[in-house]
Amino acid sequence: MIHEPVSQLKGIGKETAENLMKIGIHTVHDLIWTFPYRHEDFRLKDLTETPHNERVTIEARVESEPTVLFLGKNKSRLQFTALAGRHLIKVVFFNQNYLRQKLLTGNIITVTGKWDRGRQVIVGSSVTFGPKIDQVDFEPVYSLKGNIQQKRFRKYMRQALDTVKEQLTDTLPTALRESYQLVSIQDALEGVHFPLNAEHAKQARRRFVYEELLQFQLRIQALRKANKENEKGISIRFDLEKLKVFIATLPYELTGAQKRVVNEICKDLLLPQRMNRLLQGDVGSGKTVVAAIGLYAAVTAGYQGALMAPTEILAEQHAENLHTWFDAIGVKVALLSGSTKAKARRELLAQLATGEIDILIGTHALIQPDVQFHKLGFVITDEQHRFGVEQRRVLREKGESPDVLFMTATPIPRTLAITAFGEMDVSIIDELPAGRKEIETHWLKKEQLNSVLMRMKQELASGRQAYVITPLIEESDKLDVQNAVEAYEQLKAYFGNQFEIGLMHGRLHSDEKDAVMRGFSEGNIHVLVSTTVVEVGVNVPNATFMTIYDAERFGLAQLHQLRGRVGRGEHQSYCVLIADPKTNEGKERMMSMTETNDGFRLAEKDLELRGSGDFFGKRQSGLPEFKLADLVHDYRALETARQDAAKMLYEEAFWHDDEYEYLRKELEASGVLQGERID
Repeated sequence: MIHEPVSQLKGIGKETAENLMKIGIHTVHDLIWTFPYRHEDFRLKDLTETPHNERVTIEARVESEPTVLFLGKNKSRLQFTALAGRHLIKVVFFNQNYLRQKLLTGNIITVTGKWDRGRQVIVGSSVTFGPKIDQVDFEPVYSLKGNIQQKRFRKYMRQALDTVKEQLTDTLPTALRESYQLVSIQDALEGVHFPLNAEHAKQARRRFVYEELLQFQLRIQALRKANKENEKGISIRFDLEKLKVFIATLPYELTGAQKRVVNEICKDLLLPQRMNRLLQGDVGSGKTVVAAIGLYAAVTAGYQGALMAPTEILAEQHAENLHTWFDAIGVKVALLSGSTKAKARRELLAQLATGEIDILIGTHALIQPDVQFHKLGFVITDEQHRFGVEQRRVLREKGESPDVLFMTATPIPRTLAITAFGEMDVSIIDELPAGRKEIETHWLKKEQLNSVLMRMKQELASGRQAYVITPLIEESDKLDVQNAVEAYEQLKAYFGNQFEIGLMHGRLHSDEKDAVMRGFSEGNIHVLVSTTVVEVGVNVPNATFMTIYDAERFGLAQLHQLRGRVGRGEHQSYCVLIADPKTNEGKERMMSMTETNDGFRLAEKDLELRGSGDFFGKRQSGLPEFKLADLVHDYRALETARQDAAKMLYEEAFWHDDEYEYLRKELEASGVLQGERID
């Protein structure tokens, strides 16, 4: 019966069946696995403990005759006084004037509605006459389309569950259910659709959340397993003694986090499987030196290394750092970009092909067909999300299965890192170098802009530089926000000829952007007005002051990335957020920025405020749509499911026992296995 068309159920005719198909319900199975997105809570509440604007159900005694005010055609407002416990309150119903005849003084009623705590008013949505006796505590609410009503849909759901519930075989193995004390599939379906009480609903949700996350992690871990076993790599037998000597010559001692990550990378280099590792590090945490140690390890084993950066300026900065560390020990570093002249390029490519160049740094110019390595062993892409999958693949294929390290300065919460990048190993540098001064962050209102400009002027007068960030390029009729062009003109007028002001935004050509950025890097431009194109990777140690206009329009992660452009030198740095947020969430973002400089804490907060889809952007997130699981709040279940899935795939029972059949079939249906076993 469970896989029969839904029209087999009593009361579902042709038209209803067609309407159900529009929301993806074809069979009885589809119906019972269509979960409610919330439950109406009809439990009686004490108004003393009910927050403002919350939905509430109360028992009350009618204390006054209802009055009705007619507001126009078919519109009315009915109002009466009622006593709920110790509270004498007003109850209001809109467009239900027929209730006047039934609401008799002294009678007990049960009212559900929204509680206005300040005005002591309930705006009612439903009322029953008499005390609450036989009414349910929880009623499911489904996402429906067309003319299917909630009441009728619940009736179909009740009938479907009663018909097939006992025929269902549990989709989780008994050992797993017992280990985590998860309810049976029958009890879980009852609890998710028609819970008897709050605990019943909680246990049903707990079971389905774990099951959803387990199925998802089985796909991720199977992909990870297949990658490790099918992608043969190279074992880079580096010279450990030389590596230790090199690390000892660095001008500062590595942090504990850097040492941990270096060990993880070195361990990967030695393995015969290809490295596929994501390196996360907050702004200024020292990812570049970790990358340099990895590159040097490859060089000591006779291999070449490549580092691809998204912009010329960032590539130049990497080249400058690597020259500082490597020139003295005879490791040859070269830079290749779109600006490299034809003759120099020919010479460089010839040296690369013969192995004279040990490490090549560059932009996407590295992936052009004529760039041929002699023996490429280690590839690093910086700010990997700025490159397409195809660009990263072409760079990898410049060698014979080289090890690959992806770096990003965008802190990603652990819950999302193990989900969105589950097929990679993830390393995190979560510690800043000793002695680095924390950036002072202040939140001011727009009317305080003049005092901000005066403070900026002091920094500029002492020889420092400043950024001014705006959310839009040009004026918008719809949004009253500061834009780059207007801010540029205002600052030119304010500072006159005292300081040079530069303007950068996304509509400039790349060579124009580079020219402005170079002017700022070399100190010829004192104030850089920019949209968020300045976000990634620019290193100007002399820049100590940042002002972000309309800061409430940015997410926390983006604000933190922008703030990271200052605080890169020996001088104290400042970030001023100019914002007048209208929402509590906006105010919370501003407060969070002033309270911490920890990018990972801010990323967790951003995820909490915006949700996983918005954190990455719905389209490119690669995250599945879960029925019940929430990656923010269910992170413990996600971690457990990840460990269980990884272990399960290496056990014989998963591939043979009947109890695992459902999970096996779901994994096969996902296409990850491509119809073949991976063990």
